[in-house]
Amino acid sequence: MEIPAVVPAGRMRALAQPVLDLPGGWVLRAWEPSDAPALIASGLDPDIQHWNRTGRFTEERAEERIARYRGHWADGKAAIWAVAPASGGPAVGLIGLADLDLRGGSGEILYWLLPAGRGAGLMTAATARVSRWAFEDLGLHRLRIEHSVANPASCAIATKAGFPLEGTMRGALLHVDGWHDEHLHARLRTD
Repeated sequence: MEIPAVVPAGRMRALAQPVLDLPGGWVLRAWEPSDAPALIASGLDPDIQHWNRTGRFTEERAEERIARYRGHWADGKAAIWAVAPASGGPAVGLIGLADLDLRGGSGEILYWLLPAGRGAGLMTAATARVSRWAFEDLGLHRLRIEHSVANPASCAIATKAGFPLEGTMRGALLHVDGWHDEHLHARLRTD
């Protein structure tokens, strides 16, 4: 007997990528070509580059990446949102679900913020909101967050957003400065 898929194939393609409201006048929305400067800025920000593997962007490469985000939604591979002011204006960050296994019902939350979005709990709220969407609307069973043990800001975001620490994965990710142990946080739909 075959185990049924947790999330049926084609489910994401059948849904329009929603705009998700956040407190304080912020939203999560699909990336637009006009957001290319935010990706370019992320490649120049030392904190983002230290903790993420995004690389640097030219305008052309940023526009290609934004098109890829949209394609990943349609293919059910990832759900990537821009963190932006609800009143309009440039993106200040990225949050998304990657490494999606719709059949198995799991995914990984990833995120970064430019300095204009830091310090007010914005990413904690975004993480909680994306989690709620992933569980309630998409139907996933398990979400995880992985971050370097040397990154206490990401650890605080994960914990405050309801993702308890499950353990440490030794030498799990190669950063610019070498191999880092990674914390694994996870949350179940039933939590």
